[in-house]
Amino acid sequence: MAKKADRRVERTRQLLEAALLALIKEKGFDAVSVQDIIDRANVGRATFYAHYDNKLDLLASGFEGMEKDLKKQQGDARNSMANADERLFSFSHALLAHAYKHREVFPAMVSKGGGAVIQHVLRNLLLQLVRDDLKTIALQANKPSMPPEAVAQFIAGGLFGLLMWWLNGKMQLSVEDANKVFRRLSVPALKAALR
Repeated sequence: MAKKADRRVERTRQLLEAALLALIKEKGFDAVSVQDIIDRANVGRATFYAHYDNKLDLLASGFEGMEKDLKKQQGDARNSMANADERLFSFSHALLAHAYKHREVFPAMVSKGGGAVIQHVLRNLLLQLVRDDLKTIALQANKPSMPPEAVAQFIAGGLFGLLMWWLNGKMQLSVEDANKVFRRLSVPALKAALR
């Protein structure tokens, strides 16, 4: 019975997340209310509050799912790729592919008042992923000449800036090309910091 309940919980969460994303696309994060979300998802208010404190909590849970998937990608890459350069920031392609998939929602998510909160959540997610890579791959091997946190902030900030530029533009780069740009800038920057 627990498995069935778990599936119901997961289904409810998926409905609420999908409703939020659709509403953000239509009218922007700030204009969306909890009532809008529960109406769109066709769930009760008590059900919403059994899972989330507010709409920002719901949004953050979507980022947590993405973070979990990207961390799994990192772990798999660490165990399967022989080339150290390939292991570095191996999450980037999956991140960019996910962002591309939601490219129609992205501008509405990061604009206006609520956008600052969402940008903060996204930037912290990227920072954590970069920190994880630096801890386990690059910074263990050498004593870096740069403070590890400065390196993490620099690379995560660069990825965040690239992501914002790429998704707010006219999508002139493919996922693969955007990933190549990030890797061609970030891997040499990291190597320079390790000297």
